[in-house]
Amino acid sequence: MIFGNIENLNEYTYLDENIKKCFEYAKNNDLLSYDKGCHKVDGDNIFVNIVEYETTEKEDRFWEAHRNYLDLHLMLDGCEQIDLNFIENMSQKEFVEKDDFLPLEGDENSHVILNNGDFLICYPHDGHKTAIKVDKSSKIKKAIFKIIISK
Repeated sequence: MIFGNIENLNEYTYLDENIKKCFEYAKNNDLLSYDKGCHKVDGDNIFVNIVEYETTEKEDRFWEAHRNYLDLHLMLDGCEQIDLNFIENMSQKEFVEKDDFLPLEGDENSHVILNNGDFLICYPHDGHKTAIKVDKSSKIKKAIFKIIISK
């Protein structure tokens, strides 16, 4: 997991080139004006899902992880909490290959709060539960870049 803000990208020079491509894409495109849905960045290697939703109680959300793609969550507008734990600390359910979705069960051992410009990069061992309200439920808009890590 890597947590940061796009204002400090100069501190992340070590990141993989495909992750850097996502930040460059975000810099050169007005993602806030994008419609909800999937937008190609580099074929199936990198794409971005634009999502909008109301944050809610953590009990109403689910745990997930991925094997084939990294997630780069970039908050465009709003505030949400994302709970985190390593998948090795959790009960792993059956992996859904077609959706690159590993359902998990367990408790958080940490969390981050994303505000405008904040990002969170989740690697295959980073279980995450998104869309959790901070103080009160609110509408957010977020870009979730999916970055291939296996072919």
